[in-house]
Amino acid sequence: MNFEIDAFGTIVIAVFFLFVGRYLVNKISFFKNYNLPEPVIGGLVAAITAFILYKFFNISASFNAQIQTILMLMFFTSVGLGADFVKLKEGGKSLIIFLFCVIGFVIVQNAVGMSLATMLGLDPLIGLIVGSITLTGGHGTAGAWGEVLETQHGIQGAIVLGMASATFGLIIGGIVGGPVAKFLIKRHNLAEKVAVENGEQQLDEQLKTAPFEHPKKTRLITASNAVTTLGMFALCIFVANQMTEIGQGKWFELPTFVWALGTGVIVRNLLEHVFKVNIFDRAIDVFGNASLSLYLSMALLSLQLWLLADLAGPLVTILIMQTVVLILFTGIVTFKVMGKNYDAAVLSAGHCGFGMGATPTAIANIQAVTNTYGPSHKAFLIIPLCGAFFIDIVNAVVIQTLIAFFGA
Repeated sequence: MNFEIDAFGTIVIAVFFLFVGRYLVNKISFFKNYNLPEPVIGGLVAAITAFILYKFFNISASFNAQIQTILMLMFFTSVGLGADFVKLKEGGKSLIIFLFCVIGFVIVQNAVGMSLATMLGLDPLIGLIVGSITLTGGHGTAGAWGEVLETQHGIQGAIVLGMASATFGLIIGGIVGGPVAKFLIKRHNLAEKVAVENGEQQLDEQLKTAPFEHPKKTRLITASNAVTTLGMFALCIFVANQMTEIGQGKWFELPTFVWALGTGVIVRNLLEHVFKVNIFDRAIDVFGNASLSLYLSMALLSLQLWLLADLAGPLVTILIMQTVVLILFTGIVTFKVMGKNYDAAVLSAGHCGFGMGATPTAIANIQAVTNTYGPSHKAFLIIPLCGAFFIDIVNAVVIQTLIAFFGA
């Protein structure tokens, strides 16, 4: 029996499990000590609940996909609207260095997937599915490339396999980021836990922050600011939808969320630096953080964990190995290349998030770490830009190249 849940019901259930996640993180020391994001824990509880209902009672639910898409687009739009060019200069050299780390990992991830697939007697393209197509690309990329691999290259079940792998990656990406950062911070004595009163004092002193940097800090906004900001969000998403339609089948075809982010960057900087309009960062942060939490909760709420149960042993082996490679790469390469300091540890947690998950997972990871150990302004500048924009361009180029070579 399948139940159709409308947009309001979807929001209610997502909020409920978001609060469940918050409660569990506050009550269970393991979750709190290892900086596991509240939306990920709540969403995972929801996914497990859905799995039990499906397996033992044959009950399933279809949630409203449109509201989830809107929240995702709002999140990426908020990243763009928060990208003041003056602030972006602070990322500078570090952003470029981190981008090379990301490119290196995408190549390693595909090398591991395709090599293990070949060793296990599978088509190398299946290894690509259990590589950056799903683990770095996420569910959207999995669906798009899965269709291509099924219709053009004869990989049967590529879409289902891709969705299952992306599901695995989204969960793991949200789970391992915090522990990796905690290990690095403790081993190298990079920071101590921030006392609540000290943390609040630090927040009050930092009036200008990157988006999402302090999700639990109270932002004072007015109705007028909220309406103006929502208007900017609507404009960016409208333009993004139009550009997605115009770009279909053309050389500049990009996912809608990339257009939303890019439009946000343009709107923000045109208004602020050309027309001298005061931008309400506090309102952008509030809407962005709310969208992020709800989107993550809904994304995990909608996951069908029973797809993972259908994966064959060799594919589970590849996914487990990908997890090990992710932990080693971020804990050794990313951490060392980015400077072996506290910012590098937080960046490693973020890299775990979109290395096997999605950019919202990366943001949630670094929020969880900085809530415990203190702010990392550099991480909140670099992770949203790299994870939401550059990574998709890099991944698309790598995937296209490998499919052209091995699928010939």
